[in-house]
Amino acid sequence: MVVIAAGTAVLDGRVHRPGWLQTDGGRIAACGAGPPPRAADADFPDGTVVPGFVDMHVHGGGGTSYTDPDGIAGAADFHLRHGTTTTLASLVTASPAELLAGVRALAGAVRRGTVAGIHLEGPWLSRARCGAHDPARMRDPDPAEIDAVLDAADGAIRMVTLAPELAGADAAIRRLIDAGVVVAVGHTNATYGQAERAIGQGATVGTHLFNAMPPLHHREPGPALALLRHRGVTVELIADGVHVHPAIARAVIGAAGPDRVALVTDAIAAAGCDDGSFRLGAVPIDVEAGVARVRGTSTIAGSTATMDRLFRAVAADVGLAAAVRTTSTTPARAVGFDRVGSLSAGYDADLVVLDRDLRVAAVMAAGRWRVAG
Repeated sequence: MVVIAAGTAVLDGRVHRPGWLQTDGGRIAACGAGPPPRAADADFPDGTVVPGFVDMHVHGGGGTSYTDPDGIAGAADFHLRHGTTTTLASLVTASPAELLAGVRALAGAVRRGTVAGIHLEGPWLSRARCGAHDPARMRDPDPAEIDAVLDAADGAIRMVTLAPELAGADAAIRRLIDAGVVVAVGHTNATYGQAERAIGQGATVGTHLFNAMPPLHHREPGPALALLRHRGVTVELIADGVHVHPAIARAVIGAAGPDRVALVTDAIAAAGCDDGSFRLGAVPIDVEAGVARVRGTSTIAGSTATMDRLFRAVAADVGLAAAVRTTSTTPARAVGFDRVGSLSAGYDADLVVLDRDLRVAAVMAAGRWRVAG
């Protein structure tokens, strides 16, 4: 057993100063406020202990991508060093053969424990709101293709983003939900009514709210308002100061509450790298001043953010407890991870130790120190 003490700890969603927890193997055995019941094996008197971050939408990092079978471990390790202990690896729009190959590679990574699941962002998206996806490879959802993808994944797919206005979307939503997959509305040109219909059919996530969807308008509210107004919907936010203005991030968290907002990086291979040229699937990307855009356009192409950076940004505005919800608890719940996202007895021993500046000092995953403090 390992006892960890810290000057500040967010336990069971509450901030304690000081606080402690005890791990046994890969689980949390006990936790509490005040000094620990025995001498700590790891003491961080100036540190803050929070749950490991859960990133439900990330394409790569550290120079590698989840679309590259040889790069999966490197991307996951890069984000682990930034506190992400649970990763939903995201695939972009691809041809049918490439999609199946990518799903099979990531399903193997899920079995090995490298990543926790798969998020398909495409190919069943709107060409009008393609963002950094290749519109030539987008297509309407086809029952045979969906069945083939689900078979290839063997249960590893946790979430699929689709545009609900596409032909065949209703049947696709029903099929995915029947398979235990979370359906997210995104990269969509849907009307308010079409988004409401998808939510009524069981869609429970809004993919990177405001990005790659019609803007909110007082006569044409579009999908953003439909996603925001339903209590059963979790909305993703890329709170990097590029995808949405910090005031918008504050407003959304204030309106929906931190229990309905999941911060996501949407990071690409360029995260952690110098400016330069990269690819997102088949699409060439240029990164300048840390901002990724489709080559030759002003279109934002994912991010170069990490979850610790997003945590710092939100904690400064809404406090530690809300920052923990939006970076750990809420995304874990949104995609059905029931043993991560909180420092609570019985949960996996996934945690991040932050220094006085809320920068990563140490990371534990499944009871093992992966970044030493």
